[in-house]
Amino acid sequence: MSFQEKSVKVGRNDPCPCGSGLKHKKCCLGKGDFSKGNVKEAYYQKYQIRLKGEEDIKGIKRTGRLVLATLDLVEEKIRPGMVTDEINTLVHDFTVKNGAIPAPLNYHGFPKSVCVSVNEVICHGIPGDRILNEGDIVNVDVTSILDGLYADASKTFFVGTPGEDVRKIVEVTRECLRAGMEQVEKGKTVGDIGWAIQGLAEGEGCSVVREFVGHGVGFEFHEPPQVPHYGQRGEGIVLVPGMVFTIEPMINLGKASLHILDDGWTAVTADGSLSAQFEQTILVRENGFESLTPFD
Repeated sequence: MSFQEKSVKVGRNDPCPCGSGLKHKKCCLGKGDFSKGNVKEAYYQKYQIRLKGEEDIKGIKRTGRLVLATLDLVEEKIRPGMVTDEINTLVHDFTVKNGAIPAPLNYHGFPKSVCVSVNEVICHGIPGDRILNEGDIVNVDVTSILDGLYADASKTFFVGTPGEDVRKIVEVTRECLRAGMEQVEKGKTVGDIGWAIQGLAEGEGCSVVREFVGHGVGFEFHEPPQVPHYGQRGEGIVLVPGMVFTIEPMINLGKASLHILDDGWTAVTADGSLSAQFEQTILVRENGFESLTPFD
């Protein structure tokens, strides 16, 4: 079904969509791409960012509800003694049962339907025979495709009773996601998001992983823009309504450095310290933001 989408206009005194930080009238107004105020066309031409319309957003929200239901199922089942491949089976079977496709499966050769990252694993952990032990943390990163639209979210769960360090890294990371989300509004920048996350994490004596970032999502698994979880206030692409992207800070209890295991996927902290991650799919609205995968 086709539908007519209302163009988003850029006013003379609004921040210029090119990301310069100047007002539109003092930057690109009358100079080409942005002169007609057609942000949708201009953002695609300049950044390859595809802004989403209301019908797209409804579909991504439906996918997001399935992603959250999948994470809720995993949370109910996680226990000491469980092997990570059991989580993969839960996610795969539940996703398929609900008429969706697990996006990670065979994505650039990834062999499983979900990323499961335990303790020192930062991201892209491949489910297998690793046993979850009392006091561990485990991040489960779910991306589903429903009716051709993607949504992406992750949570870090306690396995049994958490120790002091475990509790700290999980709570700091949860707050980092919240701080990044609070920066999302029309006219702010991608750099504002990273600035807020970095300041909070480093203020708690933790570090921000820089090699992996948030990303556009919805029509594809990974789309522009990239959304670093560090940065400078006021820098980067200006946020406009219709942008959909993930914020997914990976925060280490120790140093930020990492290395990739021989499987070519699994990223681990170089110093063996704990790492946690939380992620939501975020929509820029005319006034503020909306999470398309909302959780506390």
